[in-house]
Amino acid sequence: MGSKIILSADSTCDLGDELRERYNVQYYPFHVILDGKTYGDGVDLVPDRIYEVYREQKILPKTAAINAAEYAEYFKKWTDQGYEVIHLTLGSGLSATYNNCRMAAENMEGVYAIDSRNLSTGSGLAVIEAAERIAAGMPAAQIAKEVQELTARCHASFIIDTLEFLYKGGRCSALAMLGANMLQLKPCIEVNNADGSMSVGKKYRGSLDKALEQYVRDKLSGRKDLKTDRVFITHSGISDERIALVKKLVKELADFKEIFVTRAGCTISSHCGPNTLGVLFMTK
Repeated sequence: MGSKIILSADSTCDLGDELRERYNVQYYPFHVILDGKTYGDGVDLVPDRIYEVYREQKILPKTAAINAAEYAEYFKKWTDQGYEVIHLTLGSGLSATYNNCRMAAENMEGVYAIDSRNLSTGSGLAVIEAAERIAAGMPAAQIAKEVQELTARCHASFIIDTLEFLYKGGRCSALAMLGANMLQLKPCIEVNNADGSMSVGKKYRGSLDKALEQYVRDKLSGRKDLKTDRVFITHSGISDERIALVKKLVKELADFKEIFVTRAGCTISSHCGPNTLGVLFMTK
């Protein structure tokens, strides 16, 4: 390895194996607790297994933040070899992970914690920005500063097919779920890139296909501020036909150099359920 910088991220950045290898990203797997047993996100538990258990037992997993001691041990294996480490976490508005990572980094030489202020490939966009700067030979401290500032330009949102998983996870009321089902509403979950917190944006009415088409148009149509290096289409398990529909629309509406299609990991999937899809991109 030419650079003495390790690039690392919480597994919640959802880059997938191909992009992890391409950009040389290390993962710290999030803790996922299902039916009393703790698993590593993407290591010994995958989203389809979560859905299977939910169908059989109507139980959903809980997630647990990586603690400061775990981060310190994880970073030490590289700092002991003389590496600097840049690590991007799940947004601080969603988890205690960033604060735990920051506490670990403050007590170690050459470790830089970055609050992605995002989730899924909204964080992944910032990870790739860091990777490109490492490849260009920039110093770790400068990379960390620039990428932390760039997180405000990473945009993430998702269309949710059903509120059942959010309801079961205690994130919406039974009344909201019932109303959405009766009115055939597909809510758009928006990520606030100031802190990574989530809120409900526009509610699309009708079929999922119709909602996905209107959502993509709302997000990309007529924008002059897009950073066109790449865009993510990230989903929690959805048909190839719907992915193709979204990809075709993205190509029509914006001239991105690369369109990455990735599957969300356990953390995102357990909150949102299957048939969730988002288009995630950066602005200038």
